[in-house]
Amino acid sequence: QVQLVESGGGSVQAGGSLRLSCAASGGLPLNDRCIAWFRQAPGKERERVAVKYTVTDRTDYADSVKGRFTISQDNSKNTMSLQMNSLKPEDTAMYYCAAASISWSCSGLSWEQYDYRGQGTQVTVSS
Repeated sequence: QVQLVESGGGSVQAGGSLRLSCAASGGLPLNDRCIAWFRQAPGKERERVAVKYTVTDRTDYADSVKGRFTISQDNSKNTMSLQMNSLKPEDTAMYYCAAASISWSCSGLSWEQYDYRGQGTQVTVSS
C-alpha cells in the first residue's frame, strides 16, 4: 500500500527552524512527479506552501514563506523535506506532504488533485 508519512513537526519559538520529512513507501518513487507541501491552520483553508517539479527541479513557494522555506527531495532515501527557517507564529499549522502521478503543471494542482497525501504533522510556533 502506497503511503506518505510525515515527521519532524513540533513546537518552536519564533525565529527558530524545523525540518519536516516525508517518507514514501509501498513502491512509490518520488522522482518524475510533482511533490508538494501544504498546510492548514485552524479555521483556515488548506494552502500550498511549496511545490517542486522533480523533473526540472523547478520550485515555487507561497509568498508568505518565500525566502524562509525550502522544499527538497532525496531520491536515494525516497524522501522529501521542507526546511523551515525564521519561523513565525502565523506558520503554526498542520503540515502535509503530497505527491502527484504527473510531472507537469505542478503549480496548478490543488490538494485534491494530488494522488498521494500524508496524514500531517503539527507545527506550532510561539511568540
